[in-house]
Amino acid sequence: MLKRVVVTGMAGISPIGNDWQTVAEHLKKQITGIQTMDDWAKYKGLNTRLGAPVNFDKPAHYTRKQTRGMGRVALLATCATELALIDAGLLNDPVLRSGQTGIAYGSCAGSLEAISEFGNMLLNYAVDGLNATSYIRMMAHTSPVNIGLFFGINGRVYTTSSACTSGSQGIGYAYEAIKYGHQQLMVAGGSDELSPSEAAVFDTLFATSLRNDEPDKSPRPFDRDRDGLVIGEGAGTFILEELDHALARGARIHAELVGFGTNSDGLHVTQPDSKSMQVAMRLALQNAQLEPAAIGYISAHGTATEHGDRAESQATHAVFGSNIPISSMKSYTGHTLGACGALEAWVSINMMNEGWFHPTANLDNIDPECAQLDYIKGEVRQLDCDYVMSNNFAFGGINTSLIFKRWEN
Repeated sequence: MLKRVVVTGMAGISPIGNDWQTVAEHLKKQITGIQTMDDWAKYKGLNTRLGAPVNFDKPAHYTRKQTRGMGRVALLATCATELALIDAGLLNDPVLRSGQTGIAYGSCAGSLEAISEFGNMLLNYAVDGLNATSYIRMMAHTSPVNIGLFFGINGRVYTTSSACTSGSQGIGYAYEAIKYGHQQLMVAGGSDELSPSEAAVFDTLFATSLRNDEPDKSPRPFDRDRDGLVIGEGAGTFILEELDHALARGARIHAELVGFGTNSDGLHVTQPDSKSMQVAMRLALQNAQLEPAAIGYISAHGTATEHGDRAESQATHAVFGSNIPISSMKSYTGHTLGACGALEAWVSINMMNEGWFHPTANLDNIDPECAQLDYIKGEVRQLDCDYVMSNNFAFGGINTSLIFKRWEN
């Protein structure tokens, strides 16, 4: 018998705030978290100097022993998870150590500082910069492993290191683990830390914004005058729970996760493919047993790259037609990479529950090459809907689509 999966805890650490009240205020006032990163000027050949850092310090109650194996990416993930467990009423609950709680969490990579320690070895033929935690901080599964160690979680672990879909795949695979009876609860989401090397990845592809002196004017998803993306950082964590287990303990339910679709292009490492994006959305609808008309809002991947925006808009139009309301959170936070899927889903659920949806910041003139959609721009849109979809698309042609249903108590 298939299980129903609900969201009983969620939290985010983002460039526009580390709690929902602060994030909502930024979205409503269209205040972005984009900054000029003056320190990046020292990197010769790096064209962009725009980034979206989070305001975050290690919590005072985190001990050195607890955090010595954490780089910034794992620390962000662990802190977001602690906030989500508090939200779910499960912090220090014995269920975390029961074997019935697992983890599905990802990031693009481990911590840059640790990677540079191994780089020093290869460049200078010396291991003097390495220590016992270097690999732990560098490894692709540093976030889920450190989450498990910190909270004593001993169920299954999925590492979803799939670039921009790391967070959304983590949520999707966690959903499947509960749906098919393998776990009762899952910690799910993604994180990434801001670094000039991540910006350089996109800079070499001529995909970054160069409005270095106008941080408030970029990025501009779906806009005719966009000039590329901006890299951000953050972490988002969901606590997913089997419905009967949640009801039995009297948990507050934020939403039900009813659909997940994921696939891959099999065509190109970096070029987006509209047709396979369509397939991911249709897979999520099929999984949720919904028609496209049931979806009331779509959280777009919306990176502000020419090819990405156009392919995504065309795919969305092919599935939903012209009247679907859509906006991009990356216009406020930049591209938070492994964190974006979880952060954007977190925001989408909160907005659905409150009946309003943010516009895409800086969207003044819709690109005529983008498909006709109901782009939310200019001001907040009041909407009453029962289902929202959150989409993400990654390098490697990996596509994800999540559908959440409003919970009626």
